[in-house]
Amino acid sequence: MTYSEKRNQNLMHLIRSMHGFVENTDIEKHRHSQDQLGSLLGNSKDVTYTELTMGGIHGEWVSVNRAHMKKYVILYCHGGGYSTGSCLYGRTLTTKLAMTTSMDVLSFDYRLAPEHPYPAALKDALKVWDYLMFLGYGARDIILAGDSAGGNLALALVLRLKEQKRLLPRGLVLMSPWTDLTSSGESHLSRADVDPVLSKEYIDRMILAYAGEEAKKIKKLQNPYISPLFGNFTGFPPTYIQVGDNEILLSDSLRLHEKMVKANVSVKLDHFVGMWHVFQMSPFKTAYEAMDKNAEFIYDICR
Repeated sequence: MTYSEKRNQNLMHLIRSMHGFVENTDIEKHRHSQDQLGSLLGNSKDVTYTELTMGGIHGEWVSVNRAHMKKYVILYCHGGGYSTGSCLYGRTLTTKLAMTTSMDVLSFDYRLAPEHPYPAALKDALKVWDYLMFLGYGARDIILAGDSAGGNLALALVLRLKEQKRLLPRGLVLMSPWTDLTSSGESHLSRADVDPVLSKEYIDRMILAYAGEEAKKIKKLQNPYISPLFGNFTGFPPTYIQVGDNEILLSDSLRLHEKMVKANVSVKLDHFVGMWHVFQMSPFKTAYEAMDKNAEFIYDICR
């Protein structure tokens, strides 16, 4: 084993241990642990966090404390399997996004399952989109971003906007998006033993919480608003996908990329060898390099 491989293996063990402290079958404890992690890793003295309420939905603006671009805004959908996560937890990513792009980031607390199953989160995302329209932003002024379930929500929101024949965002940035709740991808088996963050048991719990009775019917789970992989991507905006090689959701990104290419979407995928689910949260070099790549993509589409 090379030094690099040994170092990566040690890092994977560390991530597995850290995730074990956060994950809890008691969902309230799980949510609380994630918020603590967000407070620990997500805050920066170089960034201002401004809370707001949008039609009953809590959110926050994440803004760098320096002169920065105001024309464009990033609308961020946090991850957490649709059952956990928050703006605070999302700061592990929104802070980095704001700092690397010098753009304002709007994050929001959509309603969580199992208390509020599908389609509550999608309805909330649409309401926040409309709030940005009310503020005077045009669809082309918005970059939509999300990680894991937040990537699912971002895709579902664009599918809904497209269905309503509305203008679509300028672009999409997706980190380890959860696109297929039928769990039919090959990596659900091939990466099961190496993924330090996700497990079949965890994903099955999240599917049942979010989709409820629908979770027992594969056909129902293929609803594109639940599993965006099964959607029609014709006309989608430019999209950038990042995924780790050691995650069971690897196929969710690879197959999404393949479908978007077939639909003639301007799409790019970066596949990070040795990395895990939403590794961009972690405070180390590869994570910061990945966030720089997100910023490069955003700059490119905003020219």
